[in-house]
Amino acid sequence: MTTTTAPARPATNRRWSRLLLMGPAFVAAIAYVDPGNVAANLTAGANYGYLLVWVLVAANAMAVLVQYQSAKLGLATGLSLPEILGKRLGTRRRRLYWVQAEVVAGATDMAEVIGGAVALNLLFGLPLLAGGLIIGLASMLLLALQSARGQKSFEYAILILLGVIAVGFVSGLFVNPPDAGGALSGLVPRFEGTDTVLLAASMLGATVMPHAIYLHSALARDRHGFSEDPAVRTRLIRATRFDVAGALMLAGVVNIAMLLLAASSLRGIAGTDTIAGAHAAVTSALGPVIGVVFAIGLLASGLASTSVGCYAGATIMGGLLKIRVPLLTRRVITLIPALIILGAGIEPTLALVLSQVLLSFGIPFALIPLIRLTGKRDVMGIHTDSLALKLAGWTSATLIVGLNCVLIVLTITGQS
Repeated sequence: MTTTTAPARPATNRRWSRLLLMGPAFVAAIAYVDPGNVAANLTAGANYGYLLVWVLVAANAMAVLVQYQSAKLGLATGLSLPEILGKRLGTRRRRLYWVQAEVVAGATDMAEVIGGAVALNLLFGLPLLAGGLIIGLASMLLLALQSARGQKSFEYAILILLGVIAVGFVSGLFVNPPDAGGALSGLVPRFEGTDTVLLAASMLGATVMPHAIYLHSALARDRHGFSEDPAVRTRLIRATRFDVAGALMLAGVVNIAMLLLAASSLRGIAGTDTIAGAHAAVTSALGPVIGVVFAIGLLASGLASTSVGCYAGATIMGGLLKIRVPLLTRRVITLIPALIILGAGIEPTLALVLSQVLLSFGIPFALIPLIRLTGKRDVMGIHTDSLALKLAGWTSATLIVGLNCVLIVLTITGQS
């Protein structure tokens, strides 16, 4: 009797299926490379060199964990994090929770529109207010693409912009590579006074983004749907690990590249405490081509991230208030605060850094419920977090809340 051996294709097929399932995490990852990141990371590198590299490394590790748990929640339950909270909270608590979540989403969106406006000013000399309007209109086109063509088309557009962002902020390192010894020394956790704690909180708020925590559960669910078959859910959750790891590793490289670029090329140069000043210094030190590429990366960052931020705000409102506002209508409303700041002449980089500090305080409100829910068997069933994942999640939450408490104490006491 002749036995037939099946061709060795299953492993290849599994790899391709994982690639085809990738996408939602790359949309969420845009939140990790927005203009707030640019402001916080450039300020940290220009003022303190490699001192705070460790903050970005730790924050990115936390981000991988958090975004994986958010995606897993959506796939395991068929509900987004805001929807689950909306079902579990009483009316008054649900509304109060929505208020803080909307403040966080609003701060995010404001930072992204401002960053895009700054980029247009650097590239074309446009007034900031006019640039903000253009960014708002362009983001409407991206959101219209999502509404008309579905999530996959939106993901492809975001992936292209993410590639532009990566090139824009990494290219300068090839012209002026950082000091390897200095970069390695930055992996040792330490602070140098109140200002560095403030910057660390800003960098953390810009890296572990509350609105991305809310959004990713909906993105994963909407892209892949909810299956009643536990085996299918398990396969999707496993594939999601590759999606999250790939997306967040790319975002982490871009963030660290920003800080290293500032530390190697902008340290000690006057005026680099603003994005415009940093752009001028980059252009002077590395040449006009790198300066233009840098500004294009900032523009792509603002455009992509404000679209994702508006998407997240709609997810938050729909889940907690059960009110569905059309994305384009929401885009018009949320554009107003950023335009007011741009029109009032407030220094854009300062507004960006302070918005990221606000985001840092919003993280526990998204992170703690996420960790609690993914650790509950009555919510997750067989997909409940393992003991190791629970410990990692609670450790991350403790570190984030602890950093914010230290920031408050140092700021109030005026210690340096």
